[in-house]
Amino acid sequence: MIALAGGRDRNTTPLPVRPPRTVSMTTRDGVRLDADIHEPDAPGPFPVLLMRQPYGRSIASTVVYAHPQWYAAHGYIVVVQDVRGCGTSAGEFRLFDHEVEDGADSVAWAAGLPGSTGVVGMYGFSYQGNTQLLALAGGAPALKALCPAMVGWDMHDDWAYEGGAFRLADNLGWGIQMAAEAARRRQDFIAHQALYAAARVLPLDEELPTHPRVLRGYARYSHYDDWLGHPQPGPFWDRISPRAALTGKPVDVPMLHIGGWFDQMLTGTLGAFKEIAARTDAPQRLIVGPWTHMPWIRKVGSVDFGPEAASPVDREQIAWFDRFLKGQPAPDAPAVDLFDLGTGHWRSFDALPDPEPSHLHIATTGLAAVSTEEGRLVERPSGTGVDRIVHDPWRPVPTVGGHAAIQAGMRDRSEVDQRGDVACYTTEPLSSPVTLAGPVALELAVLSDAASFDVSAVLSRVEPDGRVLNLTQGHARVEEGAATLPLRVAMRAVCATVPAGCRLRLSLAGACFPAFPVNPGTGAEAAETRLVDCRTITLAFHTAGTRLTLPLLKAV
Repeated sequence: MIALAGGRDRNTTPLPVRPPRTVSMTTRDGVRLDADIHEPDAPGPFPVLLMRQPYGRSIASTVVYAHPQWYAAHGYIVVVQDVRGCGTSAGEFRLFDHEVEDGADSVAWAAGLPGSTGVVGMYGFSYQGNTQLLALAGGAPALKALCPAMVGWDMHDDWAYEGGAFRLADNLGWGIQMAAEAARRRQDFIAHQALYAAARVLPLDEELPTHPRVLRGYARYSHYDDWLGHPQPGPFWDRISPRAALTGKPVDVPMLHIGGWFDQMLTGTLGAFKEIAARTDAPQRLIVGPWTHMPWIRKVGSVDFGPEAASPVDREQIAWFDRFLKGQPAPDAPAVDLFDLGTGHWRSFDALPDPEPSHLHIATTGLAAVSTEEGRLVERPSGTGVDRIVHDPWRPVPTVGGHAAIQAGMRDRSEVDQRGDVACYTTEPLSSPVTLAGPVALELAVLSDAASFDVSAVLSRVEPDGRVLNLTQGHARVEEGAATLPLRVAMRAVCATVPAGCRLRLSLAGACFPAFPVNPGTGAEAAETRLVDCRTITLAFHTAGTRLTLPLLKAV
């Protein structure tokens, strides 16, 4: 079980650790990369743990991990390196462009450090998670264990876009952050101050909502324009995606994959785990907690998931590295640990669950957008009916909780569900608990009076006291001529037990702002959309042809 896998660490006497020192290496093309080294003040040799990141190495991802000195006290040489063009490292930073070659060079250099056993493990989340997989793609024989957390396996689908829609709030916030760091590095004080201010209050109300003035003015410091300007999958994204980089290459390294149910990159974590596990006999393990992208704590949104939700990741990583870098015996651990959002406990599996599909259908009096009690989720199709909602760009349906929100996590969305531009379909109270474990899928029969439109779908748990707590969601941008009878909306995976007496609800809307841009209805790309051009859109949801598929965990 997850609570026991790293338990012996509590009884391990930590080693004394030397003050960190800064060292440099040179890449194959002659660029200097700087790193801080944290190492035990004790006789070695020791394995190396390497983290490569773009935010200034002293941060060392301590927003979610223990300080590098903690890892060093467990008998490791910990190396935290500024990637090319970041921190004090030389060269020009271009997002992910050099991480394959630089990563492989850094692993080889770290393996040869004085006092090293010659074996290297890597850890880190988000950008730092991707650098692990890209270093592996570069060919790194000394790399013997990885702990990639919250990664973009396919950079287009897992990081920048979802269902064809640009992830506005995430991309805008990160684009501003990366631009501010580049401006700081170049001592451009005016740019840094403007970007710093924009990061505190995202500029979402300008004439070009997806392309604010601050990023247009300082485009030279950010990748944002490139991401916004490439809305379709293709070579641009393959060039920086771990999935493409590792195609046809060996992946025979033990990996501990770490994700969060409310992390925007959950699909990347699950995709990497599934595809790599299918290609190798090297042990692969998956942990998915209740967390957002950061922090990894027990209170996620407005819900306290209890003591088991507190991050076990540092101890799990130490146990993983002890096993594969030091050859220490380890207790049997399940291949998959999933946190149940309903019970507040971990569920262990030998592999990803194989759920039994359970289908629900919508039924309506035509008033599902007027009252939350008029639309129903039922087990059998129930005749024909239609609900119409009107999406008004002046007051788009707001993002509440979930994975793509500024305030992510599980939150009460009961007030949003009462809006007249949200159609709600709810089951009767459950007579017995139901456990969902896997991806949710929606086939939605929808028609619109606009050339292009968006559909936001949220699956929630309705409490007896009236609270509506989001479990998972999906979003789709529909372009002119796309099939909408049905429209397939890919919703994210979930693990949640819904107690008896609660109900399930499907909420449908034409916007989820600012997680995604408001669709103008004209077919214009997000980068070209002016606020003044956005039009009112009518959506019609038809009961015939609409089906919600839930991953019902089989009873054992």
